[in-house]
Amino acid sequence: MFEAQEGGTDPARVSEAAHLAAQALVSRGRDSQDPAVRERLVRLTDEQGLEGIAEMWSEAPAVSLPGTLWRLYALRASARKDPDRMSRWFAAGRYTAQVPNVVAGVADPPGAQEICDVADTILSGAFEGEFDVALERFAAFARVVAAGQEHTLDVPGLSVRDPWERIPRLLRTAEDLEAAAQAWRAGSLE
Repeated sequence: MFEAQEGGTDPARVSEAAHLAAQALVSRGRDSQDPAVRERLVRLTDEQGLEGIAEMWSEAPAVSLPGTLWRLYALRASARKDPDRMSRWFAAGRYTAQVPNVVAGVADPPGAQEICDVADTILSGAFEGEFDVALERFAAFARVVAAGQEHTLDVPGLSVRDPWERIPRLLRTAEDLEAAAQAWRAGSLE
């Protein structure tokens, strides 16, 4: 629809659509008492793919509702894409990032399924619990994984490509989610 516009895609309209979709998604999940609705929202990217959401949400400012939802769904997608490596990174980072380890709430020891389950639980909490707490839990999760990636740079099969780009990006994601949690509490996350 956006491409059919004369002159190409209007960034302001894409931004408006991203914000409206994010607001509708969060309000629908938080207003519904039906667990099936929340389950569908958590599984949204499994059914629809991340590409459609990415087109609108990935360009949004980091500390905005669409930018925040993009980060939540992208972290969950990473956990689901390679849960074995994610659980090993989490295990490697959990003792150097002890406070985030507690906040993230992953089982001990964290297996692949536990990593996927905690990602689903945190995202579900965004719809049925305190949104700011869910954001802080995902931020903690990202910090622990980043610490684990740093500690496994020389471990075959666990080292990340471009670690000096990817690890800081994951830490920035954690910072963005923490800032979004503060903005949510202040009533300014739009």
